Amino acid sequence: MTGTVTRKARPADLLCLAAIEDSGVETFAAYGQPLADGSPPAPPDQWARALDDGLLWVADDEEHGVIGFLAGELTGDALYIEEVDVLMQHQRRGHGRRLTEAAIVWARANGLGSVTLTTFRAIPWNAPFYASLGFSELAPAQLGAHLAAVLAAEAASGFEDRCAMRLAL
Repeated sequence: MTGTVTRKARPADLLCLAAIEDSGVETFAAYGQPLADGSPPAPPDQWARALDDGLLWVADDEEHGVIGFLAGELTGDALYIEEVDVLMQHQRRGHGRRLTEAAIVWARANGLGSVTLTTFRAIPWNAPFYASLGFSELAPAQLGAHLAAVLAAEAASGFEDRCAMRLAL
């Protein structure tokens, strides 16, 4: 049995993220929910800002290397989770939960008021998963400008049945 640690990302980790993101796309397709916009994975430099801001965490397996990541962004007094992905063959082992918990611990330690994200309502490893961590779905009147803009952009890209969620700290 190998050990996996959740840690802050390092510059070299950026090269691993596209393959992890590709695997996430496969997971949605296998579930029968292909990602609507068909866009390719983000280039490594997309996550460089999150790395520079200290808002990029990875799941690092001693045998397989980096197998998952979470990228965040500060929005007001909230940490917005931009993306969480785990390689398909390493899913359902708690890596996404540990990545999310690391981000929550960081947000709490840094005095932020909440952690937010957007996600699919009905896919088990999306809204139901985040609800198990204490996140609640926000009504349209609760969104604020940032989350409203993210949901609008996602809808314009063809994503359906999306919601915004918040964990109050």
